[in-house]
Amino acid sequence: MTNLVLPDAESSRRLVFFLSMEEYAADHIREIAPEGAFFIWQVDPTVIFGRNQDMQAEVDVEFCKSRNIAMYRRKSGGGCVFADRGNIMISYIRPCTDVSVLFSEFLDRLSAFLRHLGIPAEVSGRNDVLVDGRKVSGNAFSLRPSGTGIVHGTFLYNLDFGTMSKAITPSRAKLESKGVKSVSQRVMNLKPLLDAKGLGLDGLKRELVDWFCDSSLELDAAQVEAIGEIEKEYLNPSFIAGRAGVSDDSL
Repeated sequence: MTNLVLPDAESSRRLVFFLSMEEYAADHIREIAPEGAFFIWQVDPTVIFGRNQDMQAEVDVEFCKSRNIAMYRRKSGGGCVFADRGNIMISYIRPCTDVSVLFSEFLDRLSAFLRHLGIPAEVSGRNDVLVDGRKVSGNAFSLRPSGTGIVHGTFLYNLDFGTMSKAITPSRAKLESKGVKSVSQRVMNLKPLLDAKGLGLDGLKRELVDWFCDSSLELDAAQVEAIGEIEKEYLNPSFIAGRAGVSDDSL
């Protein structure tokens, strides 16, 4: 696969810019990365919720506003996710005829990566990678009309669980149905395990790229501008607001 790199890689960008970058890469995959595209990214504190979710039901909007936590809706379904600089986001994109097969392929490769580092990871359920029964990665997928699959997910390195638990507000019934008292009970950070192996954040990111990719491509200014045009769709206030009264599983 080809690791896609931005010309200003150190600049801070909105989470929805990277979702737009996924769309752009998927629709131009045969031109820029025929064997598949991969990139990792980090963002300032942000809540991103699914296409069909009721923002008011899943997010503590006032808390997020008071902490300058950005709030966006994505075009794919699924639950509500909190991201900050301690959460490495992963995008995995390639042509496919069955996106569920691509999804399984990615989860297997990601869990194998952790085992390669000496961490006992396993795939569990529909979309999670677990270590010692707790989630370190949650993922989702979509299929573009161009026949290209997109998998994107979280990789919990040093996420601020305290802020996450206040920003995301799933119903008590959902939590009880899963046998947990809070969102934070179901997740864990990888940092303590990686610190014990002498692997820091920068080293982890290099290892991830080396595991998944055998080449790299820096996008040019015109491509970045095209991604920015896609991003405008996510920034439309009516799209962010969505429909009230509808909510997917936010865990």
